[in-house]
Amino acid sequence: MLVLFHNIISPSARAVRLFLAEKGVEADLREEPDWEGRMEFRRLSPEGEVPLLLVDGGHAIAGFLPICEYLEELHPEPPMLGRDPLARAEVRRLALWYGHRFWEEVGRYLITEKIIKRLYRRETPDTEAIRAGLQNLRTHLDYLDYLATRRHYLTGTYFTLADAIAAAQVSVLDYLGHVAWDDHPGAREWYMLVKSRKSMRHLLGERIAGIRPPKYYDQPDF
Repeated sequence: MLVLFHNIISPSARAVRLFLAEKGVEADLREEPDWEGRMEFRRLSPEGEVPLLLVDGGHAIAGFLPICEYLEELHPEPPMLGRDPLARAEVRRLALWYGHRFWEEVGRYLITEKIIKRLYRRETPDTEAIRAGLQNLRTHLDYLDYLATRRHYLTGTYFTLADAIAAAQVSVLDYLGHVAWDDHPGAREWYMLVKSRKSMRHLLGERIAGIRPPKYYDQPDF
């Protein structure tokens, strides 16, 4: 049995869980509050961050992209990294865009300040960091809107890792009520399509203790 260390506020961990669900692969989920820096976990992951996948023999794979590429090798159907070289290049490009650039410019600010600091560390959030994250979010939603109005899913006809990581990032921010869907109708249509997938239903049913999501949060049609 695969073992996945995750937490519900980590977009990267959410993306791996979506990937597993789409592949129909089961894993033993272990909640890991990586912001606490537990030494037992750091011995498994030098990065000290989720997601972390333990595979046969106790080998550890860290990071959403290495984990998903490993799973794709073992379970090629349905293909989620692209069906030809050009498609695979675009999937990886957008997976890195949302997994790293979006996280560094948006998610890290808002999730750290509004969830980790406020709820778990009992610290005062940095309003400047929140303001920067919200400003960057508008720019990224414009790009998501651009992609979504030109393609069915983000890289074309099929749901891929790019959609999984983008949806994972957006879903946490949507939980916080920060996504102005009315200003981004293309992105809204794409997210409705993604939310209707069976792989999203369990994630959308989870709740962060101490924070209530908007009423539309887990409704496919908003």
